[in-house]
Amino acid sequence: MSYQVTIQPSGHSFRVEPDETVLVAALREGFGLAYGCRNGACGSCKGKLLEGKIDYGAHSDTALTAEEQAGGLALFCVARPLSDIVIECREVAAIKDQEIKILPCRVQAIDKPAPDVAVISLKLPANERLQYLAGQYIEFMLKDGKRRSYSMANAPHDDALLQIHVRHLAGGLFTDHVFEKMKARDILRFEGPHGTFFLREDSQKPMVLLASGTGFAPLKAIIEHALYKDITRPMTLYWGGRRPRDLYMDELARGWAAQHAHVRYVPVVSDALPEDAWAGRGGFVHRAVIEDFPDLSGYQVYACGAPVVIEAARRDFSALCSLPPEEFYADSFTTEADLAKVK
Repeated sequence: MSYQVTIQPSGHSFRVEPDETVLVAALREGFGLAYGCRNGACGSCKGKLLEGKIDYGAHSDTALTAEEQAGGLALFCVARPLSDIVIECREVAAIKDQEIKILPCRVQAIDKPAPDVAVISLKLPANERLQYLAGQYIEFMLKDGKRRSYSMANAPHDDALLQIHVRHLAGGLFTDHVFEKMKARDILRFEGPHGTFFLREDSQKPMVLLASGTGFAPLKAIIEHALYKDITRPMTLYWGGRRPRDLYMDELARGWAAQHAHVRYVPVVSDALPEDAWAGRGGFVHRAVIEDFPDLSGYQVYACGAPVVIEAARRDFSALCSLPPEEFYADSFTTEADLAKVK
């Protein structure tokens, strides 16, 4: 049987069918709940169960700990109601009327700015256009039924080609294909846009943008969108990698900072080798933010990259720097290894 879900504090309500999660039903009914991976691995959809009972679903223990579950929290991307329920969560109005499409695309070009990074340009059919918000992602639909998610790295206004950034993970189903077999003119299929990671243009707060590895991709889209829209809120980009070559578009980021007074760029390298001759910031990228911004109470933070980086930033920025939890926006790049932890 179906059950009713009531969202607080808005009071909006909708019904969930037996084969649906709370998130799927909410999106179907036009209510924009925050979400990221949609498979219980990242924690972006976390909210509170105020009344009723749910099946918590398969999820990673790092995305929802036992203590959080005992405290009433749940992941709405995998939770299924067992009764009428009342939940507390943020709603995202900007995605309410978005059209999610399944589209073919052609590989236009593959560039490799680093040995383990591919920048893929994708061309849509001539009569199609993907309307999305800078920071959102698409899901490639693979032949075996599996899906792999990648953020658009280009701003929506610059959509002649869609750009994605892929880091090679040895043994990765999709990334092995990209680096070993993919060639120009190959045809792929994807669904999108997805996600609630995008620039909140209704705020005037200065921004800290935090990227690890290819987490740079959606932040690139956000920054280029902000520059195109002439948004002059101060933006400080921190981009972390193990070695300097991991900052594979370093010159582009330096160019933003050189050309725009309100943009600052801080590259951070954690494991430089002597031959790298690295003279810049070292250590963990989120610790560099804490050193520079001990008080984040008046800021927004946009963070993207490995789950361990995102969770450390979420925790420490709130506990140590007084960042309001509602001003932390994140896209956690889950891998096949992260998905294997979902149980």
